[in-house]
Amino acid sequence: MATDITPYVNDRRFFGHPRGLATLFFTEMWERFSFYGLRPLLILFMAAALTEGGFGFDRTQASAIVGIYAASVYVASLPGGWVADRLLGLRRAIFLGAALITSGHLSVGLSGLAGPGAGKIFFFLGLILIVLGTGLLKPNISAIVGDLYPEGGARRDAGFSIFYMGINLGAFLGQIVTGFLGEAVGWHYGFGAAGVGMFFGLVVFGLSARKTLGPIGEDVIKHPDAAVQAKQESMVKLSISIGLGVVALVFALAAAGTITLDAQRIGQSMTLVLVGLAVGYFAYVFIAGGLNKDEMKRVGVIVVLFVFAAIFWAAFEQAPTSLNLFARDFTDRAVGGWTIPATWFQSVNSGFIIIFAPIFAALWVGLAKRGFDFSSPTKFALGLFLAGIGFLLMIFAANKVVASGGTELVSPWWLVASYFFQTIGELCLSPVGLSSMTKLAPRKFVGQMMGIWFLASALGNLIAGLVGGHVDPNRLEEMPRLFTATTVLLFGATVVLGAMVIPVRKMMAGVK
Repeated sequence: MATDITPYVNDRRFFGHPRGLATLFFTEMWERFSFYGLRPLLILFMAAALTEGGFGFDRTQASAIVGIYAASVYVASLPGGWVADRLLGLRRAIFLGAALITSGHLSVGLSGLAGPGAGKIFFFLGLILIVLGTGLLKPNISAIVGDLYPEGGARRDAGFSIFYMGINLGAFLGQIVTGFLGEAVGWHYGFGAAGVGMFFGLVVFGLSARKTLGPIGEDVIKHPDAAVQAKQESMVKLSISIGLGVVALVFALAAAGTITLDAQRIGQSMTLVLVGLAVGYFAYVFIAGGLNKDEMKRVGVIVVLFVFAAIFWAAFEQAPTSLNLFARDFTDRAVGGWTIPATWFQSVNSGFIIIFAPIFAALWVGLAKRGFDFSSPTKFALGLFLAGIGFLLMIFAANKVVASGGTELVSPWWLVASYFFQTIGELCLSPVGLSSMTKLAPRKFVGQMMGIWFLASALGNLIAGLVGGHVDPNRLEEMPRLFTATTVLLFGATVVLGAMVIPVRKMMAGVK
């Protein structure tokens, strides 16, 4: 087997980038097709009455479950990165993750055939399998993208922007297809379509990885002492066994009715746990990570970016909850004699990404050539500000609904405009954040640092889920308060990070 990565990283056959990026692009595209295709259906399905084929859950509980699920997907990235770094290698972790996700979607899709009682068991089992699989796939596929650009620089940022376009192409198509099938045909047809998409991703990676990536992502960084290495591998295997055992036990007790789980309380407790996990992990890396002075500065920058990314996602990830409910209940979706599926508004963000991602990829490279290469914290601050404008618009839309006593359906352009500003903000923050993790992370922690990046997304998703159920025709006054609080948070974060740009940029000295 070839061991030289040079032919693979110097390849220019995919729009000037390595062909390996194409493999990762399409694998991630189908994975996101499945994830984003399923996610907006969840709250609508769980909150729908039993007579409509749903579970009849209270909106705040359904929204919290969506938040817990999405947060768990990203939390699983941390152990997923650790397992890849210490045991499986990036490539094997990705393949195993894709297989688990496919199995999870199959379980969710088939839950409709099992009846109301057993159907819940298959439904939530499927969500657990998706969480486990995404934890193995998501941080490690992003890490391999970084490995395609060992030279760093603006070209790596451009590569991540193209990769990010693949993510959003999958999200756009997934929400269109599953949204129509789920709302117009039947919930489980939408769920099943998401599973088919993930199966395609599994096939793409399985057939193309060796040819286009060569040895990239196959190695596992091992300790020079064989005895220490064996001990580390045993610790990983033991941790996996204990973790899976705890999940299986809780699931079995809940399925049997022995324990009752309150999603809101679990979500609130989980928020504290995730914050504690982040603090504990960064403390460990600083104290016992064996970092030199420059590496400690760079990890310090990761801490700053982590905090403000979590704030951004707490707002942005209200899309499948509060904004999704707003689209269904308070937006005029009639076009002639046809009603636009509410979930199709989730594709607006992805559509804008597809249009603007190449423009931003070229913009960053063009600015760098002219000596105007904005630092990562500057781009983050701009992203927070633009997202704040998006939610500012939703305050006006919500007040129009409240003023009418809930009888007026507002123009869909309110949501479209809000998603536009959120999308431009996302392009300033998310692909740049992915790229920054690969540039700033010490090599031996790169998989884990990608997991930490997704931990910020986990916190944001969790918070968004906890507040997202407050869009309800029976509690109209809560909507303007929710959107106002979100706007204030984003603008406040913009000011704070803007004041930190210069010192943070100095800590990044030497990073390309």
